[in-house]
Amino acid sequence: MNKQHNRFEKRKNHKQRPASKRPAFAPRDSNSQVSQSKLSSPRIAEQLQTGDRITVEVKKIGINGEGVGYYERKAVFIPGALPGELVQAQVEKALPNYIQAKLLSHKRTSAERVTPPCPVYEACGGCSMQHTRYEEQLRAKENVVRDAFSRYTKLTDLPLRPIIGMNDPWAYRNKAQMQVGFHQGAVQTGLYAPGSHQLVDLSGCPVQHPDINALIQRVKEWLKAYQVSIYQERKRKGLLRNLVVRIAYTTGEMQLTFVTSEAHFPQAKSLVAAIRREFPKVVGIAQNINPKKTSIIFGDQTTLLWGKETLQEKLGDLKYELSPRAFFQLNPAQTLHLYRAAEEAAQLTGTEEVLDLYCGTGTISLWLARSAKKVTGIELVKEAIEDAKANARLNHIDNAVFITGKAEEWLPSQVAKGYKPDVIVVDPPRTGCDDALLKAIIQAKPKRMVYVSCNPSTLAKDCAVLLKNGFQLEWLQPVDMFPQTAHVECLILMVRK
Repeated sequence: MNKQHNRFEKRKNHKQRPASKRPAFAPRDSNSQVSQSKLSSPRIAEQLQTGDRITVEVKKIGINGEGVGYYERKAVFIPGALPGELVQAQVEKALPNYIQAKLLSHKRTSAERVTPPCPVYEACGGCSMQHTRYEEQLRAKENVVRDAFSRYTKLTDLPLRPIIGMNDPWAYRNKAQMQVGFHQGAVQTGLYAPGSHQLVDLSGCPVQHPDINALIQRVKEWLKAYQVSIYQERKRKGLLRNLVVRIAYTTGEMQLTFVTSEAHFPQAKSLVAAIRREFPKVVGIAQNINPKKTSIIFGDQTTLLWGKETLQEKLGDLKYELSPRAFFQLNPAQTLHLYRAAEEAAQLTGTEEVLDLYCGTGTISLWLARSAKKVTGIELVKEAIEDAKANARLNHIDNAVFITGKAEEWLPSQVAKGYKPDVIVVDPPRTGCDDALLKAIIQAKPKRMVYVSCNPSTLAKDCAVLLKNGFQLEWLQPVDMFPQTAHVECLILMVRK
């Protein structure tokens, strides 16, 4: 998944339920019962308003981790609700095709419900499934994939493999990107609450590596002690905007980046000295300058304050040098499972030409290059291509070529010239592949296509197009890259008929 997640990470065409499954309805601010004749009216759901209360039986988990039930044949999305629960919810938005509601209370509770270990779980919004037993999280994610393919491909016998979960689904994230704020005399670092600019302080986040948590906590104390000016987004005043910390799981090396609104950073030397004294695992400290009014973390200019420009990480026997802005998968342990599945799907013998579209920093390209004749990686971001080339040199891989370009334009132009790779790998954004790219893939007629996606809906829709144009689906492999969230990564293998 070659994309950054600003959160620890669309509802579409949800199945309808028959009218006989109608839940009870109570008017706004009232606990009185409604007559059965009124319940039977097909206009009841249309008359719902913000603040009305409804009782809903939850049927499944939705693509964003919310509970999904049905009221008068409309899907009702209730964050925090679990399948099998009977809940009272308050309508927050009643739209023609669905209802959004807030969980108020339980009339029946699921046995899969657990107490979230994070004290700010509900306020943060970074995780959406900590209230769910992990085994149920995995089942729910499998079902999300199954539902998406049922909806868009109409396959009756889906070759879905069991999802690959984690033995320990905590402390897996190797990178934290924290907004910095100041509240009631204390420096805060965390994420904005969903739908707001209210900063939620994340001290000791249970899905982050504990060394990251420890470093951030001490840096917060030093920021206050050295009176570092904290950026105020609304006023566009102040210096420090973000802290970005990365750790290499295999080497233990750490990297810290201060994101500031301007170059002048008077406390930088004092902060660097304090960090070096207490955290010998930190091998590089950088300053990134972002003066723009934007929600994007990094600016264009990065300056090394002390130490090494990169830290080294490994996946299997491959080494990667990571600069502060370089993309790298956030869960290395699960990334190994994903790349091994890609290797299995590619079925390389050493004679194949592989095309890796949306290759990012070339992590999949380099993984496959060892068993291929040649790998060509295409990526729009120039800096990512430079990282890919550097990592190819680091690993002495000379059969991988990386090209800066837009996949949707590059492949059609090459296919028009007769280019026909043996294997195509795609790892597109959440929006999936556009029509021009799918058309070019169909025209290229690769023997095998490996599609990696973080969005089951767009994956299934693109798969449906390929199924109609000479491909067949061999198998699907979900991987739980982000436990405690609703995100699910899925890899599929398609072959030419």
